[in-house]
Amino acid sequence: MSDQTAIGIPYLELKQLNHELYLASIAAKRLALIAYAAVRGVDEESGAVQRLLNQDRISSIKEFTQEVGDFPSSLVLNWTSKDNPLTRKEGRLYFEDVKHSAQLIDGQHRLAGIRSAIAENPAIGELEIPVAIYNQLDTKECADIFLSINTEQRPVPRSLVFDLYGIASDKLVDPAAVRARDIATYLNESETSPYYNQIKFPGTPKRKGGIALSTSVSAIKALVEEKGTLEQIGIDSLETQKTIFENFFVALEQTTNGHWDDATNAFLYASGFIGALDFFRAKIVPYCNSKRSFKVDLIRNSLSLSAGNRLLQEEVKGLGGKDAPKRVFDRLVEAFQPEEADHTSFAL
Repeated sequence: MSDQTAIGIPYLELKQLNHELYLASIAAKRLALIAYAAVRGVDEESGAVQRLLNQDRISSIKEFTQEVGDFPSSLVLNWTSKDNPLTRKEGRLYFEDVKHSAQLIDGQHRLAGIRSAIAENPAIGELEIPVAIYNQLDTKECADIFLSINTEQRPVPRSLVFDLYGIASDKLVDPAAVRARDIATYLNESETSPYYNQIKFPGTPKRKGGIALSTSVSAIKALVEEKGTLEQIGIDSLETQKTIFENFFVALEQTTNGHWDDATNAFLYASGFIGALDFFRAKIVPYCNSKRSFKVDLIRNSLSLSAGNRLLQEEVKGLGGKDAPKRVFDRLVEAFQPEEADHTSFAL
């Protein structure tokens, strides 16, 4: 390596239990040149632990890079090049800008998205990206680090993510999830809602029953996203959507004849909430659209449920995965007795 061509960057050396690593920052355009992904099952070289790239994620990260550009977490590199070795001198880490000098252990989608953003706006190439650099690891060592990142260092709970959408910058949030969170918040705070104080936000004391915020947002989101179920029939205002969801759940509450708050009520649990909204999307929305009304009485009268045949938690307890919500969905479909359609204007 020539002193004239080598480039030095400040670094911090860390010694952990099994390895030493260097913490530094590298300009995005340089990182895009020197770093690469070695895919397990495709590339034969030592250290290949990566998966094939997901193009949707790359597009999303490209947009994030162009609009926000915050990357506080380090990309993790395994420096593999013997022709372009790392050298240390007077507090700086030296190497040359040579392609394929370092494998990506973690961050291949981030770097691919950044590369795509640079292609459209070269100025993004000056963005400083934090990196953690290991030197000459073998495949086993790369696998250990990859697994420690992707299994032991788990992401935050989805309920916290959805809750933070309420305060985060517009550029960072998922609009459909924000809308779904607003509706879930309304259902939790409206005293006329059957789910009053039943949505479990972060910080809520643990208890049996109730619907996690992540569950409620995920179930509602498909109905309120752009070009989703409600928008397709012209219902896109938040206030109208809040009324429609509350009316549906009030109608379900009425079918229990005063037993809604019983611990045996399946709708007070995640599977009941999810199954009910699957039924709402598949049956109630088309029916109410045909009748041009989402009034409580219309929905209630379409359901042949009563206190005697109400849906109990014991019917779904023990079922896993998608089976429990499907049992709720099937029971509601069996009880569904719609009237013939008409074609007047909407009523709420």
